[in-house]
Amino acid sequence: MKKNKLKSMTITEASDYFDDRDIFESEDFQEVTDIKFKLQKKKYVGVNMQLFKKIRNKARKLHISEDALIQKWLKEKVG
Repeated sequence: MKKNKLKSMTITEASDYFDDRDIFESEDFQEVTDIKFKLQKKKYVGVNMQLFKKIRNKARKLHISEDALIQKWLKEKVG
């Protein structure tokens, strides 16, 4: 298996490398023809700013996003 040269390059070396080459000429380049993904609809709900600040502080303490914390709480309450 051929090792990818770019993994051992600095950002400057990589920049110089692609200045002289077309990314589409790479041996490893393959065009993606079949993409599948599932869209999930979301509903956004307004939250009082003072309440949101408390949620943000709690989320930061738990090292998660506000969205993840709210989702967790709602799943616990609603199921």
